[in-house]
Amino acid sequence: MPYDQSLDKEIFKETKEFGDSRITVGVYSYNNGEKKLQIVRENVNQNEEWRFAKLGRLTKPEAQEIVPIVMKAIEKM
Repeated sequence: MPYDQSLDKEIFKETKEFGDSRITVGVYSYNNGEKKLQIVRENVNQNEEWRFAKLGRLTKPEAQEIVPIVMKAIEKM
């Protein structure tokens, strides 16, 4: 069964920007299934458009800003 975006329900989503990067924390449920946490990094490209990037490692300031958002997201799960 291929992915169907209409079945992906957003329960929670919050984004924090860090200059030319931003991190989004979300909780999603696909096809009324189990709620799952998703953390995504996006970077600004040369055309000033947001592009998906591998989350990889977090700096200390990023972690300090993201952890409280993750805790809020967990409350929604």
